Amino acid sequence: MAKRSAVKSKKTTDGINPRQACPCGSGKRYKACHGLTGGPIEVPVGRPFEGLAGECELIALREFVPSATTALTLTVDTDRTVTLATVLPMAAAGLVRADGSALVGLQVQTRSSDVSRDVARALRWVLEAKPGDVLTVVGPETEEGDRERLQDMIDPKAELEPTLHGDFSWWLPEGEEPSGEVALSLERANQAIMPTERIGPAAYWVDAGDRAHLRWVRPEPEEKLLLALARLSARGELGLGEGSRYAGSFRAHGVLVPVWDLDREQHAREWTKPAEELGTRLDEALASLEETPLTSEERRARDGLIGRQVTIR
Repeated sequence: MAKRSAVKSKKTTDGINPRQACPCGSGKRYKACHGLTGGPIEVPVGRPFEGLAGECELIALREFVPSATTALTLTVDTDRTVTLATVLPMAAAGLVRADGSALVGLQVQTRSSDVSRDVARALRWVLEAKPGDVLTVVGPETEEGDRERLQDMIDPKAELEPTLHGDFSWWLPEGEEPSGEVALSLERANQAIMPTERIGPAAYWVDAGDRAHLRWVRPEPEEKLLLALARLSARGELGLGEGSRYAGSFRAHGVLVPVWDLDREQHAREWTKPAEELGTRLDEALASLEETPLTSEERRARDGLIGRQVTIR
């Protein structure tokens, strides 16, 4: 019987297997992404909103809060007010209303290797656009040296206090009726919305239908946060009380987002105090790590927590 020989995939001049995931982070194979376009590969910025006081809120608004808006404190020279929104009609990157007020969307159709730069491009566009203009998508690099980031355009010390909405009626100025594609987009968005409430800084109660969740974006370095969570878990203090269970965590834009399953029969506000108490315990556990290493039981708890992690960005 003739021996079967292994067929090796050819590599590109960059040494990349065309069938492997594209290093740009798009999730596509290299041959269907940068290998097809011939464009340069940029390593994704792991923590695009780092350095901003509102980092955790920005991540929440981009990843899982359905309908919310927040004002931006700009450091650039302009008379125009700008509102940052979770999602705009037809997932537009930005728009300017007839009255000159501007909106920038976080949940957009395309993105580059740096989310902060994408948002900054949309922000720069709305500052210069005419009333009635809409930016459907943020395009690729417009020119060499186009590196303005959100950190360059807003006050890095300004906290964000998002306003959550039960639907997307805020898309339109008061008294204006939707029509055409905007009306269709509005109807679809309202049908898909999941009830969500903010019960603390970057902490959101979400009704997912069969159960409710607490999704809490945390600013601490992942490894340190995991140690603190493990310490609480080993003590039986990781829950929010009866009707709650720690479900796991996911990584988003360089930080960890712990998630708890909650009894959806209880109102969101009933979880506010338990969340505050959990936050206090977590802060104490984080502080104790400086002096007391994990015990063997806490290390086992840490290993169990690591097994319940996923990465979405």
